[in-house]
Amino acid sequence: MENEALKQKVTEVLQTIFDPEIPVSIWELGLIYEINVLPINNIQIVMTLTAPGCPAAQSLPVEVDQKVREIEGVNDVHVAVTWTPAWDKSMMSEAAQLQLGFL
Repeated sequence: MENEALKQKVTEVLQTIFDPEIPVSIWELGLIYEINVLPINNIQIVMTLTAPGCPAAQSLPVEVDQKVREIEGVNDVHVAVTWTPAWDKSMMSEAAQLQLGFL
């Protein structure tokens, strides 16, 4: 499977993972900063959370890891959580901003 196709599958899976406090996917919220397909189909994801004290800080990265790992063809997954740059509402997609009443 080509890297772009695998990256697309990862993106599709990320769109099914929701922040427990907000009815919007982590993809639409802009919490995913990078998706890298490395040699032998290892997936590296750099993500953030809405706040360091976010109740999902423990569960969301684990859920991302588990769901991406289930994709056919994925060898290994590494999820890194970063606080730089800090997340803010401007990182949300227009759809998410509309859904949450920010537009």
